[in-house]
Formats: sequence, structure tokens, C-alpha cells
Amino acid sequence: MKEVANISKEDVLRYADVARLAISDAEAEKYSRDLSAVLTFAEKIQEINTDDVKPTTNGNDAKGVLRDDTPEVWGEREKIFDNAPDHEDGQFKVPAILD
Repeated sequence: MKEVANISKEDVLRYADVARLAISDAEAEKYSRDLSAVLTFAEKIQEINTDDVKPTTNGNDAKGVLRDDTPEVWGEREKIFDNAPDHEDGQFKVPAILD
């Protein structure tokens, strides 16, 4: 891919300084190449013809995927305490955290 955008090593070092990031010259050189490649790719995407594409904010057309929030009576109330470490009077018993 031909590089169109160019982020120089000096740009990277300046932005790193503004962001108070300590990076080496080797890292700045690598980030310069990587950022330039990303921007070049983004510019390439801009060339795609989207004239007949309807704008959207969400590509998912699913609606009503959640179940209704309706209360249900569970017939086996005592079974909920089978895995509880302690219970009393039909309630979970936990250690007190306040005096």
C-alpha cells in the first residue's frame, strides 16, 4: 500500500511529550510508521463509493430481543437455600458489616 499520510518521528515525539509519555527514538520511529499506515488505510477507505448506502448508526436491526420482565412464582422456595452457606427464617444469612 502506497503511503499517503505521513506522521513523522518528530510528530510522534511531540505528541508523546504533550501526553507526558516517555518513548524512545526507536519506539517513535515504529509508531510513526504504524500511524502513517493507519491513516493511509483510512484515506483509502474514503475512496469507497457509498452513494447508494443508507446512513445508519447501528448495523443491527434486531428489535424486541429482551423477554418481558414479568414476575414468576418459583414453587421450590427451599431449594434456593441448598447452596447457601447459611439461612434463617426463609432469608439468606450473611455476616454483619456494620455495628
